[in-house]
Amino acid sequence: MGASEKITIQTTVQAPVEKVWAYWTEPNHITKWNAASDDWHTPFAENDLRIGGKFLSRMEAKDGSFGFGFGGTYDEVKANEVIAYSMEDGRTVIITFKANGDKTEIVETFDADSENPVDMQRQGWQAILDRFKSYVEN
Repeated sequence: MGASEKITIQTTVQAPVEKVWAYWTEPNHITKWNAASDDWHTPFAENDLRIGGKFLSRMEAKDGSFGFGFGGTYDEVKANEVIAYSMEDGRTVIITFKANGDKTEIVETFDADSENPVDMQRQGWQAILDRFKSYVEN
């Protein structure tokens, strides 16, 4: 598998794009949805949402057995439309938000890492996206 392989995930959130954007980008919301499963949480998040700005969130297993920082630098930010960033290892992520009345389609494309199977990466990122959807809708 080459480092250039890209993975795309998507969802449609039953909420207007302004709300979706706010919940995606504000740290007080990020800490509530940013986990792949109920065994994990994000106790800390900071976000400087502008080109050249940095973000960082701390993801941890709730039992304290494991944790890691997830961060990067923004390459593109267009409110309610696009967020693109580079991770510390050089991989890139592009997220598009497409308003459709009271619904918002989110498409996220990211470079696969070379350590984990592509399916596992897709499932992990999709699980976080699914949690985001249910957090916004509830």
